[in-house]
Parts: sequence; C-alpha cells; structure tokens
Amino acid sequence: MNIGSTSYLPEPLPLLSGSALKIIAVVSMVIDHYAYYLMDGNTMAYEVMRCFGRIAFPVFAFLVAEGFAHTRNRMRYFLSLMLFAVVSEVPWYLLNGADGTHNVMFTLALGVAALAAFERLRGHRALAIAAILLAALLAEVSGLDYGWRGIVVILVLHLFRSKKYSQSARLLQFAFAFPFMSYYGTIGALLACSVILLYDGTRGFIHGNLAKYGFYAFYPAHLFLLWLC
Repeated sequence: MNIGSTSYLPEPLPLLSGSALKIIAVVSMVIDHYAYYLMDGNTMAYEVMRCFGRIAFPVFAFLVAEGFAHTRNRMRYFLSLMLFAVVSEVPWYLLNGADGTHNVMFTLALGVAALAAFERLRGHRALAIAAILLAALLAEVSGLDYGWRGIVVILVLHLFRSKKYSQSARLLQFAFAFPFMSYYGTIGALLACSVILLYDGTRGFIHGNLAKYGFYAFYPAHLFLLWLC
C-alpha cells in the first residue's frame, strides 16, 4: 500500500464558483429590497431580511474586482455597467423619487473606472491616489448607493486579491475591507465575508453574453417589479 497516496485524504469542503456568488448576491439583494420597500420597518422579519440583504454589495464589489482582473476589454465592461445604470435610473426614480440618490450600478461602474485609472497611474503614486480620492468624492457628492465606501471596498478587494485564491490572501482582503463593509451592518458584512471566503476562482455554470447581460438586466427589472407591487 502506498501510504503517500492522496486517495485517503478527506475531500475538501465544497467551494463556490463565481456563478454561485452571483446567485447568492442576487437573492440577497431581492430580499433586502423587498423588505426595504414593501415591509413594515418595525418588525423582526424586516430586521432579519435587511441583515441578510447586507451580503449583496460586498459580494458584487468582489465580483467587480474579479471581473476587472479577468476581462479582456475594460472599456466594454465599464460601458456595460453604465448602460444598465442609466436604464436602472427609471425604476430607481419610481421607487425613491427625487431624493438625490442614484442606483448601485453607477457605483460599480465608477469603481471599474477608478480601478482602470489607478492601474494606469500606478507608476505615479500621488496621481493614482488622487484618482481614487476623486472617484470616492464623486460617488459621495453624487449620492451614489454606498457612496465613497463602495469605491474604497472595490479598490481594497482589487489591491489584495490573489491569483492563487488562498484563504490567507482572502483574509487579508477582509482585514482591510471589513471596516468599510461593516458600516452598513456588522452581521451582514460577516456573512458576506463567509460567502466570499468559499470562492474557488472558477467562473462556474453561467456562460455567454446572454446570461451575463441577463444578470445586469435583472437589476432594473426587479426594481420595476417592486414598484408595481
């Protein structure tokens, strides 16, 4: 018997692909928005659902950082997010009125632009930092969902990502991103970190432009359905 054989080692825990992370983030987002727009805010069910809903943005921010690293056309990636951000403004306005806020797709698109500027100017540290500060300021003064913290979370997840997808590298990401993520709920941030920690670095079962843009389109579609309710 070959005692060095790995066939007797325990199977690793099941991990989550990028597609699985998208599904979890979307479900979390829908639960969060359903509670926010349609439920009484003074109930335990509301609090639990909003807490679970805090998973969504950190996971989406993580997926944007991963997408930025893997895309072959960063400009198309940015423009795709911007297009759906503009489309999403209609149902966002119907739900929120003229309250000075704008939907999270703008935050994600601005995050991609900030990462592109940072990478282009990385050899000039002062300019690279200035680009990030400008993006964060723009997110805040424009009333983008998650404001300047959203931009910083995307940047941190990008800066400390690892091609090896090691748990230690992931924990380093969390160490720097968690203070900004937890601003919107500590338990939700912990749940989001737990989900991201299981990411295995694979794309998963969602392939092709139809599926990819279908996920983008789901955001304005679900806002519109909430407005109809």
